[in-house]
Amino acid sequence: MTRPVLVTFEASDAGSWKIERLDTVVGDPLPRAPRLQVFEGRSPDRRPGSGWRLSGFTSNERYVERPERDALVRVQQPLGRADATCAALIPIRKTEAWWELTQDERRSILERRSHHIAIGLEYLPAVARRLHHARDLGQDFDFLTWFEYAPAASDSFESLVARLRSTEEWSYVEREVDIRLTRNPE
Repeated sequence: MTRPVLVTFEASDAGSWKIERLDTVVGDPLPRAPRLQVFEGRSPDRRPGSGWRLSGFTSNERYVERPERDALVRVQQPLGRADATCAALIPIRKTEAWWELTQDERRSILERRSHHIAIGLEYLPAVARRLHHARDLGQDFDFLTWFEYAPAASDSFESLVARLRSTEEWSYVEREVDIRLTRNPE
């Protein structure tokens, strides 16, 4: 793991990603916006015409065991691939009941019962992802997950999301917004 990186997602009238859909899955919505810009590191001050801003930081894998991490590293593709012109930003807030569980209880739900990591591995390398932790920053969401994939992998990505949402782990989600984006190929 490299040093943590602060990442800010800013919705506005300008940005490299076009927001195609912004769907509320559960809980409160986010305001509509036409574009999204992703800033890594220190982000500039709020730009004119900007709407919501979500920030999180990369961190060590908190629920992954060594064999799972090794498997992820072997097949995970980097973000920013030229053919990955589709993206999804899925901010999630979990319930207080989730956070009252111990780390090992959360791990049991996440992987032993919901198979979150195992399911995700089935969709690599077509779908690249990066998890951002936001809870410790006092944000409205606990996690911001950014996914990138080629248009040909869109159906696979829909399958991945549907499978994860059908697990026990998702019964602990109290707010989720599903934001789908596209960018022009480079």
